[in-house]
Order: sequence, then structure tokens, then C-alpha cells
Amino acid sequence: MASSHFFLLVLVLCVFSSVSADVFVSLDCGSSETYTDENSIVWLGDEDYISNGKSYVVKSSNSLSHVMDTLRVFTSRNKNCYLIKVEKGVRVLIRASFNYGNYDGKSSPPSFSLQFDGNKANVKTSDQLVYYETIYVVKGDYLSVCLAQTVADQFPFISALEVRSLDSNMYSHVDSNYALFLNRRVAYGSNQTIRYIDDPYDRIWVPGIPGNGLISVSNEATNIDTTQVDHPPQQVLQNAISTINSSNFITLNMKFLPFEVPIYMNMYFSEVTQLDSNQTRSFRILKDIEPFSDPILPPYGNFTQLFVSNLTVTPNTTFSLVPTPDSTLPPLINALELFIISDVLTDGTNSQDVESLVSLQDEFEVLQEWNGDPCLPTSFTWDWVNCSSDGPPRITALYLSGFNLSGSLPDLSSMDALQTIDLSGNNLDGPIPDFLGTLPNLKELNLANNQFSGSIPASLSNKNGLNIDISGNSDLCSQSDESCQTTTDSSSGGNQPTTRSAKSPKKKKKKKNKLPIILGTTIPAFFLIWAIVGVIAILNYNSKKATASAAITPGKTSGGNSPYVEAQGNNVDNVQMADQYENSTNV
Repeated sequence: MASSHFFLLVLVLCVFSSVSADVFVSLDCGSSETYTDENSIVWLGDEDYISNGKSYVVKSSNSLSHVMDTLRVFTSRNKNCYLIKVEKGVRVLIRASFNYGNYDGKSSPPSFSLQFDGNKANVKTSDQLVYYETIYVVKGDYLSVCLAQTVADQFPFISALEVRSLDSNMYSHVDSNYALFLNRRVAYGSNQTIRYIDDPYDRIWVPGIPGNGLISVSNEATNIDTTQVDHPPQQVLQNAISTINSSNFITLNMKFLPFEVPIYMNMYFSEVTQLDSNQTRSFRILKDIEPFSDPILPPYGNFTQLFVSNLTVTPNTTFSLVPTPDSTLPPLINALELFIISDVLTDGTNSQDVESLVSLQDEFEVLQEWNGDPCLPTSFTWDWVNCSSDGPPRITALYLSGFNLSGSLPDLSSMDALQTIDLSGNNLDGPIPDFLGTLPNLKELNLANNQFSGSIPASLSNKNGLNIDISGNSDLCSQSDESCQTTTDSSSGGNQPTTRSAKSPKKKKKKKNKLPIILGTTIPAFFLIWAIVGVIAILNYNSKKATASAAITPGKTSGGNSPYVEAQGNNVDNVQMADQYENSTNV
């Protein structure tokens, strides 16, 4: 990805219009309740969204909130996925929260993989509440959020899952082939966390509390137009941070970033008072010591947004708000969002193969326990498929021996990359499907020990290079009947199949699961980057005022990695970001 960057100052002048999220799903994982919290968020139990995993309740001494008191733990399968119905092409915000709470009594928070639509991230939980958030454009009709085990005896879990759709023009300065990973979202000068219902998209804005040399200022405007494309809530513009002296500047430090990364950043500026004719508030943005913007004059009753996209920064990068020579007032900043930009999105499993797997799962309920992308990430493919290594991946093998499948096979003729099909040891009946002989790359076909009947299709008996086993199907016509013989090309090294009796009782077909099973989408391929964007909520229950610093790196609580604001001539180390879930009453 190029390291070039661009920025834009936008003065919002349009008429106010209402905004809302069309998709607004809040899952209390491990719970079976439906309830509305104090933020008017309706929480659902997760049982209708996933069929695997076990529910636990955290120890009472580690209780944080009603939502975070339950969790779902996964001790089987290489990955377990939640599937959420969305519209293709919608931009979504996904937030996954993890509260270990010593539910297992081991005092040892696990590490595991968190996957959004096939994207792998290493998650390290802690004894604090941790959440991960991403924004991206969904390429299919469903999105998947998967938990996968990566370390022996460390089982993945999840406490809450939230999905919010965004307006199509929000965060659109980043190409839809990339995703945004939240690093921090701050409401400077606020003394409380801002989220739904004040923010209709339920973004969590963490209070930024000023330290030495800085002050909080309140906006005198009673109504602030917030119809800019990224729709910051009015509440985050009602406060700001400024310097005491008009000649001082504010520095935003990037020391919390662990290494060089491309970023997307929004800065929001709104004048807090109606200026007299002899007053001017004007400042520029400097990147390190170089000019980075034209003069910014925040409007009263409105706001200016500066966005920076596709700019590569390091932990040593700084952005400074420096007053211009003609300014009579110090600089200010109301709010900031900082994201890390992903690698380019890559295609997921071939859509034809995905559609065929859907038909298999519709026919055989036992297969519905597997979901998410069948081939991606590459180390987390489904147990009963093999995939090609090229992109988009193709399904090259089906290993369904002994799955207790009964009934007839659906048409899989579109899976033309299949080389191996093993259906032995099931209760499949009816004639052997003719489409099997039309698969151009099929080399191995094992139909042994089923209940197939009739004769062998000519498309199979005449197919060169095919090893086929039809033994144990007593209802196929007798071995002496030439119409039942199969021919095996000598180059394949296979044996002519035999027909032996191995009839098993048929079983009734189970009721189909209503859950969608496969996400057939374009899959982003970003792996390492998510390991740095977990946000830990540090909770202080003994004080109503939230004063704990918020750390950005997973597994750490406060201190050196905390973002801070710097006044001219003084490093202000005690600027803090308050608890993200104040008093632990909401999520």
C-alpha cells in the first residue's frame, strides 16, 4: 500500500437530517435472556446465532455488568462462528468484547484467534475487559465472526458481540478494499463515555481528561449541526481541550503505536463560544515539525473535520495544533478517531463452491455445525474439506466418511475443482448421481457402504483416470451384470470396484436448521495487525469519576502506552482517557 496521504477540511453547512443504523445487533454471549439496558440497547441471548459452545457465568467477585457477566466458551472444532444477516455492500462496525472474569478458576486468561469474515487476529485477553472493533464493507449477505483455538488447552471465549451498520458515506475516504481497526476514539474534555443513544451508530467515545497546561472547555452552542459524512454525535462536540495560554500548542502523540503502520484519522473541531469581532481562533496542524494543513478556524454551532488517510506513521510521529500568528485564542480539539488501515482485501472461497456447500448443508443437518468461510484463514479450514492454495480458493476434496448422512446427494456439479470425494460409511440411497461423472478433475470417488441402488452411470463407468469404490451397496445391480461394472483407467492404478453387501438401516432426515451456514464473500487478508488494536477497559468502581488511563495494547492496563496530550514546553503525562464502561453499567 502506498505511503501517500491526503487530508480534507470540510465545513459542514448542510441541513440536519436524522441518522440511524439499519442493522443493530447486540448479543449477550452465553446468555439466553432478552432485555433492554439503561442505554436503551436491546440485548439478545446468542443461542439463535450459534449452535456450539458452552455458557459460563463469571465469578461474582469479578462481575462488571449484566452484559459482561456471561460468556460462551468453545472447546471443540477448529473455529466456531457467529453469522449475522446484512445486506451486501453495507459498511458495518463490529465490536467483540471479552471479559475473562476467571470463569474457570485458573486465573489464566487465554490467547486465541479472532476472525472477522476469514481475517485472522491473535487475541490476548487479560483480567480486564478487552474489546476489538473494526469497520469495513461486507461483500456478501452475511458476515461471520469466528473464535478459533491457537494454543493447546487455551479455549477461546466471547462475552458480547455487537454489529452496527453505518451510512454508506461514513468513513468512505478509505477504499472499500480496506478495513479500519480502531485504535482509539476520544471525546476530549468530556467527563463521561458517549455512546448510544447519543450516538445512533453506538460508537464508544472515551473521555479525554486534560492534565497540566490544558483545560476543558464547554461549548456554549445549544445546537450543533453534525451532518458531516462521518456523523460525529453532537455530544462529543459540546466539550473540548484547549491550552491555558493562547501562544501554547497541543501535541497529539503516537507513542502508543507499537510499530510503523498506515492510519486513518479524524479530528473534529467546533468553536465553543461566539467570538467577538476582535477575537480569532486559528491554528494549523503540524506533522512532526512540518506544516500539514491550512489554517483551521473552527465554526460556532457547526464543526470542521480534518481526515488523514493512508498516511504511514511511527510511534515517534506527532501531530501538533499550533496557533497562527494572527490568532488571539489558543487551539482546541473536541474529538479524535484513530484507526489502523488493513492490508488489501482478497477474495474468499469460490462462490460456486460455497453455494454447493450450502446445498449440502441444507440437505444434511449434521454439516450445519460448520460455518464461516470453509477455506479461510488457511490454517482454519473446515474439517471435511480440502482447499487449493491459490486465490480465490477452490474446494478440492470432500471427506464425509462416517457422517451418518442419509438421503440423496444434491447436485454438486458446479464444484468442478473436486479431485476427491469420500462418502463411504453413510446411509445415502437412490441411484448414484450422474453429475459425479461430469466432474472434470475427479480422481478418487469412494461410495462404499451406503444404500445406493440401480446401475452405475455410464459417465462414471467410462471416466478415465478415476479410482472408484462402490462396495457394500447391496441394492446396486449384481456384479455379474455388465451394466454395473466400472472401468478404471490403467494409469490411475485403481482396482475395478466390487459390490459387497453392507446394508445399514436408513434414518429419517432431521429438521433443517434455520441458521444460515456459509458466508460466501470477499475475504480481507489482514492477520498480524489486529493483535495491536484491542482496547482494554479499566474499571474503577469505588469512584464515580472515571479517571483510569485507557491502554491500547491488549494485555496491558495503563501507563506507558496511554495516549496523552502535550502542552508547549511541558510533557503532560497524566492526561487520561476515562473508563470506557463507567461504573460497569453498560457495554
